[in-house]
Amino acid sequence: MKHVLPGLLVGLLFGAGLALSDMINPARVLAFLDPFGNWDPTLAYVMIGALIPSAAGYWVARRIHRPLLGQEFHIPQNRTVEPKLLAGAALFGIGWGLVGFCPGPAISALGLGLWQPWLFVAAMLCGMMLHRLYVEAGRRGDRPAA
Repeated sequence: MKHVLPGLLVGLLFGAGLALSDMINPARVLAFLDPFGNWDPTLAYVMIGALIPSAAGYWVARRIHRPLLGQEFHIPQNRTVEPKLLAGAALFGIGWGLVGFCPGPAISALGLGLWQPWLFVAAMLCGMMLHRLYVEAGRRGDRPAA
């Protein structure tokens, strides 16, 4: 339980930040993605603001040997841009541009009582299950390796 609590608190803080900045509103995100229409720079401010704690976290991680509540830091070491990464980023961007939701804000918006975030999260979970089935089929040899 002691390892679940920090994640829960950070998740609640993240969700509160998304709600406070109105990033759970797909119309605000879609307005940011429309630079030739009624462009809204709010998302840019949120992204720039997120760089500050992220940079501080990496700075601290370089100076201490291990995290307070874990055995090691889990910082990706792979710096290679692979086709799977590009395909995933493109799929993410297309979905984000079509509906104005990405996973964090969609989950945060579930409490608004609207049907759209529920549909998005359901579709996201289905996509995650299909991906898992695809990967497991590759491990069993039921499909060619990607």
